[in-house]
Amino acid sequence: MSSFLQSFLDPKKSWLAALHMKSLSKRLRKYGLRYDDLYDPYYDLDIKEALNRLPREIVNARNQRLKRSMDLSMKHEYLPENLQQMQAPFRSYLQDMLALVYVSYMGTLCDAWNEVSKGKGRKSK
Repeated sequence: MSSFLQSFLDPKKSWLAALHMKSLSKRLRKYGLRYDDLYDPYYDLDIKEALNRLPREIVNARNQRLKRSMDLSMKHEYLPENLQQMQAPFRSYLQDMLALVYVSYMGTLCDAWNEVSKGKGRKSK
């Protein structure tokens, strides 16, 4: 079942997923956003931690894209066509750092579990 779901969601294998990805790409290009810009650091603390670990210039570029998109949205306008063509909405900047955050959390969790397991085997007097 899992492989079926993965093949259904893969844009290279499913025409529906490819259509959705094309539509999403078009909408993100209109405002000059990347897919990773849609993650909310106030909703997910892992995203917040990943953003804190990124270099400052990458975070500043993300904030500028968000400000520009809000400004365009309020004005009911889109980016000019020549700028839309330059956008790369699925070029990721956050996923690698997010994976590192998850790995560090797992390491911390395993260390804590080992400490609890060691203390469990001892008899208290």
